[in-house]
Amino acid sequence: MGGKFIIVPLAAALIAAGPAAAQQVGTATAVNPVSESTPPGGATDKLTVGARVMHNERIHTSPSGSAQLLFLDKSSLSVAPNTNLVIDDFVYDAAANSGHMLTRLTQGTLQYIGGQLSHQGAVTINTPAVAVGIRGGTVTINHGANGTQITNQYGKITLTNGAGTIVVTQPGYTVTVANWKSPLGQPMRVTAAEVDRNIKKLSSKFGQNGGVAGLNRIATAGLSCATHSMSACPELPPAGENAAAQIIMQSTQRATLPTPPRVIRGD
Repeated sequence: MGGKFIIVPLAAALIAAGPAAAQQVGTATAVNPVSESTPPGGATDKLTVGARVMHNERIHTSPSGSAQLLFLDKSSLSVAPNTNLVIDDFVYDAAANSGHMLTRLTQGTLQYIGGQLSHQGAVTINTPAVAVGIRGGTVTINHGANGTQITNQYGKITLTNGAGTIVVTQPGYTVTVANWKSPLGQPMRVTAAEVDRNIKKLSSKFGQNGGVAGLNRIATAGLSCATHSMSACPELPPAGENAAAQIIMQSTQRATLPTPPRVIRGD
């Protein structure tokens, strides 16, 4: 996100967004500063707990920022520091229980925890190196100078780029893709060190409270107080963080299971 950020009150940003205000797709349930968002047609503003997340909104976190976004289908995105992403498209019809979600990660790390749309395989997260289709699962994706690393924690992921397609169904396996034309390699078991790095990236730092006054060492961004004693962690606020924390702990346990990967390759 190049250029200078213009910080204005949240209400002003929403007014400037005009018709986009009618296209709310989710809510920020945990935020550590500095995290910023840019609604379509609006000005960049600091993201705060309770802020509405709009269709086509840009989310940016600083080296100390992180956030958790809860969407209308009960899915969530945990956003690590130094991350840029765009909610390109989100359509959800609760009555028909149908729709789709398209998110673009251009830098950094996110964790997606599936909701109703992922049960239908209607969720895609794109990076410059690969398109990640998600069905009924939890996935951590990191994109940086060396390409994209995708870790399947639970469910089924379909990876597609200019070199082909693979489908990975076993939890606890990771695939690294250098660029859009790079062949999709064999999934490898995620190491304990990689799991620890992801947990640290997505966890609140010491003294942060996720935007909830009075709480410190809190498990925000979808994870537990990974780098601190669990006895020091307060009770989580009721905004989805507790369920997300349990999912990541279960996913970490699955990563240690000696199950070989099943890979389906396509053209």
